[in-house]
Amino acid sequence: MILGIDVSTYLEELAHGARYFDGDVQIDPLDAFYANGVNFMRIRLWNHPFGEAGEPYLAGSCDMEHYLRLASLAKGKGYRLLLDFHYSDFWADPGKQMLPKAWRGYTLPELADAVYAFTKDCLMRAKEANLAPDMIQVGNEITNGMLWPVGRLEKDGVRGNYEAFCMLVKAGCRACREVVPEAEIVLHLERSHDQAVYREFFSEMQKADVDYDIIGASYYPYWHGTPEQLMENLDQCRVFRKKRMIMELGYGFTTEGYSAGEDKVRLVIEAERAYVPGFTEQYPMTPEGQAAFVRDFLALARRNGIDGVFYWEPLWIPGEGICWASEKGQEYIGEEGKSTANEWANQCLFDYEGRKLPAFDSYC
Repeated sequence: MILGIDVSTYLEELAHGARYFDGDVQIDPLDAFYANGVNFMRIRLWNHPFGEAGEPYLAGSCDMEHYLRLASLAKGKGYRLLLDFHYSDFWADPGKQMLPKAWRGYTLPELADAVYAFTKDCLMRAKEANLAPDMIQVGNEITNGMLWPVGRLEKDGVRGNYEAFCMLVKAGCRACREVVPEAEIVLHLERSHDQAVYREFFSEMQKADVDYDIIGASYYPYWHGTPEQLMENLDQCRVFRKKRMIMELGYGFTTEGYSAGEDKVRLVIEAERAYVPGFTEQYPMTPEGQAAFVRDFLALARRNGIDGVFYWEPLWIPGEGICWASEKGQEYIGEEGKSTANEWANQCLFDYEGRKLPAFDSYC
């Protein structure tokens, strides 16, 4: 089974002086992961994560130049590469799939042409730099579609519009096959306990003859049911004869926030929002509970024939200037007024001071 990590913020961490430790000894975390058997790096790609005057959106400001720098570092250490196209200028997930600023007002055919051209151009640049990915995600957590409103699949609980969505996805897949035919293509959803949605989505992909290789899922216990429900869902997906992978995995080591200046940061997952009856008692959000979850999850994935698991942002520790979004980034996705501080830091495999947690050694 492939083990991977998504550390798309890592270069930003280093630029702000982040350091990582095993006990009292400073380490290179990428070398340490690789020594554990982790050999794939997933890197997200945003179209243009900058404001009109060039202000970075942060959280890695993951444009194509960023991909080339991080991919070069990873490949030099022996990692294989997964390029994750979001087809947005910033975060794309089930609740938001914003059109890139440059594509606003496009018709469906114009959007499909833009997806094809952007995908092809990025992959050509990667290939010319000898950094072509081994896997490619065409969209990120696209359960509800992408490039809204044109490619939206669900609104107010009603699902549909697959014809338009498939036109966009097929444009991206076609570019992937033309430039990097040896790379495997991933279609990545969340809601990974929902058998009905997965059956519907991938049946529609089959009906439209979408060319892909891997069914990808996000799995966070707070939102996606139990590991057993996840595995039952992925087991029913065997009918589509594709590989099955967990593209994002995470679990917290604490529910306590950290201080950023005078304020204590409010985390995405805190005690009241993390509680899952029965599950949280078995895997409390402590360093030991996180380690037990990671160990048991990987064992379950192997028993169920899962082809790969990627841990999401295990190095995104807090620090001065380390943000999930700048104010300009918040403005782009319509989430102004929230704290900009890193609200995901309690899901890392290093603590708030950069010390390796027990779960790091479970991820092997």
